[in-house]
Amino acid sequence: MINSKLNSSSNSVTGSRNIAKWVAKTGILASVAILLMFLEMVIPLMPAFLKFDFSEIAVLLAAFSLGPWTAVLVELIKNLAHLPMTGTSGVGELANFLVGSAFVLTAGLYYRRHKNRKGAFIAMGLGTVVMTVVASFLNYYFIVPFYVNVQGWPMDALVEMSNLAGNKLVTDIESLITFVFVPFNIFKGVVISAIVALLYKRLSPLLHK
Repeated sequence: MINSKLNSSSNSVTGSRNIAKWVAKTGILASVAILLMFLEMVIPLMPAFLKFDFSEIAVLLAAFSLGPWTAVLVELIKNLAHLPMTGTSGVGELANFLVGSAFVLTAGLYYRRHKNRKGAFIAMGLGTVVMTVVASFLNYYFIVPFYVNVQGWPMDALVEMSNLAGNKLVTDIESLITFVFVPFNIFKGVVISAIVALLYKRLSPLLHK
């Protein structure tokens, strides 16, 4: 009876410590993601309204170390933190959350079942593919129509911005998706994956401590 109570108490303490560690790690990775979200840049041949940032590095690290659903939580936190500075009425942040979640959730779910180097690379590859498909779908049916019909951005202006960036293949929404959003998200997935591949092994002792 006494041993049972001691074991129960010990399990309770261990559980509390694990929760505290999870909260701390989640908070740290979310903070890093928030900061990295401000480190954005325009990619050559991409229009100025489409910016690349490095915040998914922290979110993907969360997916591999804390699990896919924790990564989605980090994705949510970083976008909520960015809302006060939004210039898109929150639509850009919503799109970033959905597209980013597609990436890290896919990668995290696969890696959870295949925790090795090969599994990590396949996970990031699958995440990149799913992210690109989800981003293309969202932009074609929701995001671009919202900016055109609600925000009042003429489709011609989006085409012209792409052309001015050097991308002469863009003439309408279909070509905008094909020659802007698809290559942009593939590029993003490859770059983020490459950086995480370099960092994860070095940071793993801290992330799993």
